[in-house]
Amino acid sequence: MIKKILIANRGEIAIRVMNTCREMGIKTVAVYSEADYSSLHVSYADEAYCIGPAPSAESYLNIEKIIEVAKKTGTDAIHPGYGFLSENAKFSQRCKDEKIIFIGPDPYAINTMGDKITARKTMMDAGVPVVPGTKEPITDLDQAVKVIKEIGLPVMVKASAGGGGKGMRLVEKEEDIISSVKAAKSEALSAFGNDAVYVEKYISSPHHIEFQILADNHGNCIHLFERECSVQRRHQKVVEETPSPIMTHDVRMEMGKHAVAAAKAVNYSGAGTIEFITDDDLNYYFLEMNTRLQVEHPITEEVVGVDLVKEQIKIANGEKLMLKQENLTQRGHAIEVRIYAEDPDNNFMPNPGKIEHIQFPLGPGIRHDTYAYNGFQIPIYYDPMISKLVIWGNNRTEAIERMKRALKLFKINGVKTSIPFLFQIMNVDSFVKGRYTTHFIQNNEQELKQREKTPEVAKDLAAITAFIDYTNKLEKVKTEKSEDIQTSKWKDYGRRNALSRL
Repeated sequence: MIKKILIANRGEIAIRVMNTCREMGIKTVAVYSEADYSSLHVSYADEAYCIGPAPSAESYLNIEKIIEVAKKTGTDAIHPGYGFLSENAKFSQRCKDEKIIFIGPDPYAINTMGDKITARKTMMDAGVPVVPGTKEPITDLDQAVKVIKEIGLPVMVKASAGGGGKGMRLVEKEEDIISSVKAAKSEALSAFGNDAVYVEKYISSPHHIEFQILADNHGNCIHLFERECSVQRRHQKVVEETPSPIMTHDVRMEMGKHAVAAAKAVNYSGAGTIEFITDDDLNYYFLEMNTRLQVEHPITEEVVGVDLVKEQIKIANGEKLMLKQENLTQRGHAIEVRIYAEDPDNNFMPNPGKIEHIQFPLGPGIRHDTYAYNGFQIPIYYDPMISKLVIWGNNRTEAIERMKRALKLFKINGVKTSIPFLFQIMNVDSFVKGRYTTHFIQNNEQELKQREKTPEVAKDLAAITAFIDYTNKLEKVKTEKSEDIQTSKWKDYGRRNALSRL
């Protein structure tokens, strides 16, 4: 029986896992880098240990250090979260060697589905539809050019060993073939230490749809329906929702069966995601498998009513899945947006810094997965995500309106965020109608750049109100303590208060 879990991660996902552990009566161990000493997950855990300097390679990716802490604390199991070591077969094997339960799949499944070429072959053998393309990795430039011409443009050149949009190039013109292949190979080598690529036929008007699956160690496997993840920027998801607005019941059931077949093909165990690319006619093809918990898993939890982390832990504990496919249903609609410390008006450059004040929206159907708090310094070393805002509604229209209300009430001072950009997405006609593809952001670039402008008179009134408030406070302080010390204090108060109102 698992009694203590080390979370080999940071930020909101570490807190998310700890929440479920507390409900299950399981002790938690946090690990953190020197840059994360003040992170909320550190104080939230039952135990916490520093594992190295800020760079990920010296801390969150340091397998030996994490194993050392796990053994030192008598940890029964390790939950890797997402990112970092979550899809690292060596880490999964190392845990196995040390008799520590890895809350995730075994090394075979990670390796098989982590290599895109091997995954394609495995899916073809399992009868899962795949995009027409190469079956073997390509390392030779001339061979790549020949294959692309045989398949026919447009094509996608993708890193065989990678993901997350790295080592990926769309080729639409013959004169761009060589430069695109070189760029993909170079980026793949830099990111993954392997310059092998493969080529797929490019699907026009693509939709990114993924299926959540759960599988135990007793041969049982189910799916928990789909998520629509087509609002992307640089191949990274920005908004996710479920159910997909383009899905039909019959196609959903068919895709779900193929998702289960894909998981069973590698004897999968735990929570995972089968990703498909789909065209406007709902023809779909296997894209890849993420052998871990997804960032966007909360929307599935909200609609299906299942705690996926709890199921992960129970599966890792050797228990059989009690969930039956025929008993699962989708209830209502859920949308998730990822709120980053970044500047939408400056090419989304990261904007780490100190959060002076944060105010979360409240009300029915609103969930926050976050690790941020007033005064927290967002490190420059990691992904600058502040929060995942998850909204549930009885239907899609209600969910969108509720999301708009929540974004309007979500206030963060001290750093620039993606909140205005996300609010604008909710107002774009193609999103409201549910008719959008992975080209959504580039197709609506001008509309998304628009911002609600605060009338100048409102700004003036806010500034006057803040100044009067500051003056009244200052006069009160003067009567209580020495003027020079307190003036400095209340000047700061007035400045912050005025900024918050503007």
